[in-house]
Order: sequence, then C-alpha cells, then structure tokens
Amino acid sequence: MNQTYVTLNNKSKIPQFGIGVYMVEGDANTKKVCLDALALGYRHIDTAHAYLNERGVGAAVKESGVSREDIWITSKLWPSEYGEGKTLRAIDKMLARLDTDYIDLLLLHQQFGDYMGAWKDMEKAVAKGKVNAIGLSNFESDRLEEVLEAATIKPAVLQVECHPYYQQNSLKKRLEPYGTVIESWYPIGHGDTGLINEPVFTELAKKYGKTNVQIILRWHIQEGNIVFPKSNNPQHIKENIDIFDFELTAEEMETIRALDKNVRFFNMSLEEQEKVLGGFVPAD
Repeated sequence: MNQTYVTLNNKSKIPQFGIGVYMVEGDANTKKVCLDALALGYRHIDTAHAYLNERGVGAAVKESGVSREDIWITSKLWPSEYGEGKTLRAIDKMLARLDTDYIDLLLLHQQFGDYMGAWKDMEKAVAKGKVNAIGLSNFESDRLEEVLEAATIKPAVLQVECHPYYQQNSLKKRLEPYGTVIESWYPIGHGDTGLINEPVFTELAKKYGKTNVQIILRWHIQEGNIVFPKSNNPQHIKENIDIFDFELTAEEMETIRALDKNVRFFNMSLEEQEKVLGGFVPAD
C-alpha cells in the first residue's frame, strides 16, 4: 500500500487518506477501530472534542506500536472553547485527553462564537510547539474570508462536505490564493445510494475489480482532496484503504466531475447551526 501525501502551506506532509471517528461511540470502541485501522496501514486519524472519543484515539496511538511521528492526529475545538486565553487552556486539555505532546492539525469546528480570538490562540499554540498545523471546519460563509484575511498563519485546511455530487469547485477557487486544501467529510455523500450506485461507478468498479465506494474514494485522492471515511466495520475499514493499486484515467476523472450537481446532504443554515449547536458544551 503506497499512501499518498499532500504538502500543506506550512510545508508539512499530511497523509491524504485516514480514518474518521465521527459517531464512533465511546473510547473503547474508538480505540478498537483505530487499532484495526493502524494495523492496516492507516496513518491519519480525524477526531474532535465534540466526538467525545479523543481518549480512545490517544490510547490506540500509544498501543499501536507505530511511532507517534508516523501518525497524524487531527482534532477540533468546539465554539464553547473559543476565545483568547480560553482556547489555549482548551488545547492543553485536548493534549491531555489525547495523551500526546503535540497535535498535528487543529481545527475550529464551527463558524460561530469567538473564532477570531480562538484563531489567535491557535497561532500561539503553533509558536509553542503544541500544534503543528491549524485550519478550519465548516467555514463556508464570508466568515471564511474574515479569518483568511486576518490570520498571520493562513489555514492549512478547510474541512467541509465534499463528494461527487458536491465537488466544492468554487470554494477551492476561494482558497487557492492561500494554499488551503480541502478535507472532505461525507466523502461518499453520507452513504447516499443514488450517488454510490451511479452507473459510472458501477462500470469502473467492474473494470478495476473494486467496489463503487472504492472508486469514489480513489476519485477524491486524484482530485487532491484529503479524505477519511468513517466506519465501525472491519471489512469496510480494510476495503476503504485498498485504493492505492490502481489509477483512474483522465477521461474517467472527467466523467466523474460531470456528476457535480451542487447538491449537498447537510443543509442546515448558519443561523440554524448556531441555534441548534450553540448550547452544546463537550465534557472534558
């Protein structure tokens, strides 16, 4: 398995493919999922304080037998942790939960709250060596430009919904001047059967001896997206990473690009997100 890497705007090389642990419940279950993934060659784990499973990630990294320097850990701060001074304390608590000396990539999880104050503290955490790279998640409004223009350290990544039905081409153009890379959540469209069973994926799966999902994940890799599908299923975890022994042709990539419908599966407005999510405070 030849893992691919993306060079970020701070010159760090992030494993392009990883395992996501969103909605993996409990530290014990998370630890098992991550240990299975690491044994199969995964070297990138995406978690968040709001997922309430960072301790499971940290335990897996410790027990995996893989050098810490070879594993990329991404986590995210929740808006309740935003604010100068407040965010630095939250980062120290995150380091304790993950049981690590540094976080490879730290993101602001949502685009509300005192995100500008949080960003200043994240830049301080980079200077202190507690965090390697910093970025954003779910910033797609004009608040994205607010951060981009004010930041001393430009966001290395922006994590958003991205899949063949919603390819984020206009967002990529907004990010291009800053060298900010797209990370994809819902990489297979939240498991939408219409997307997964598109005839082009079925045809290519037959051609390459792969599953439809593997074809979609391979498309992400060749598009330059960073991707980390979530799964509790050991067979799916094994299949998902088995995408580095073939390559889609330029014509096949164009055929998939033509599927873009500008259709997303998460449609909550910023106002609705702030109303629904704003009162949540993750436990330490």
